[in-house]
Amino acid sequence: MLREAIAKGDTVEAAFKKALEMLGVENAEMEVLAEPEKKILGIFGGKDAEVRAYILPTPGENAADYLKAVLEKMGIGNIKIDIKEEENAAELTIDGDDIGFIIGHRGETLDSLQYLASLVANQSRDKYFRLTLDVGSFREKRKETLENLGAKMAMRAIRTGRNQPLEPMNPYERRIIHTAVQNIEGAKSWSEGEDMARHVVIGPENGERRDRNRRGGKGQGYNQKRERSFEKRSESKPAPKAPQKISGPAPLDPNRVTKKIEDAPLYGRIERTK
Repeated sequence: MLREAIAKGDTVEAAFKKALEMLGVENAEMEVLAEPEKKILGIFGGKDAEVRAYILPTPGENAADYLKAVLEKMGIGNIKIDIKEEENAAELTIDGDDIGFIIGHRGETLDSLQYLASLVANQSRDKYFRLTLDVGSFREKRKETLENLGAKMAMRAIRTGRNQPLEPMNPYERRIIHTAVQNIEGAKSWSEGEDMARHVVIGPENGERRDRNRRGGKGQGYNQKRERSFEKRSESKPAPKAPQKISGPAPLDPNRVTKKIEDAPLYGRIERTK
């Protein structure tokens, strides 16, 4: 696609109209190269107007040009960048020979290139222009992976009653996790940490559950395990036998003994002699 065209005409307006036709657009920037000059006596001299019509590159196109230059320096050939541009946003998809390595570990290299291209796209702009860089549908696949991860960790947080911290992520990936957790009833998510350590934490909607019987760093499950173990040992031991009675003389009644002593004569029985 042509970005500029130079045309001549009797007037500036006529020259500009011809330049727009050459570019195939309805509007463009214009630079007047020469003003028209009238012929002397309608016969001698005279000069047509000359203008240059040009199209300013969009922020997405500026970013694409920059990326091509960088990738060529990296030794990548046959580079093709598809631009899908909207108002204040654009998605750039890179295609070329052996470009898989520019994705990097979990997209870290691709994120770095996207950051640099975003700086170029936002030069001399008052309103932020959002730029997304993709290679081989990596972003779509990564998004699906993060959505599944967010839903899985949300269900685990509800089941265990415990907060589930995730690994550090960039803002784009953290937004995907937050959106996925919003669809799970009973779970919530928030971000913690600073700079490169900022990460998402997923937890129960009503807060983390605390065990009442936690003692010495061991929770309710530990106490229940000890109780079950004690019951098992108790069942294995035989019940203690009742004490057996030993037969023998009956114990003396102190009342009966006292009565016998009181009824007995002081010096025994004395018989009278005849």
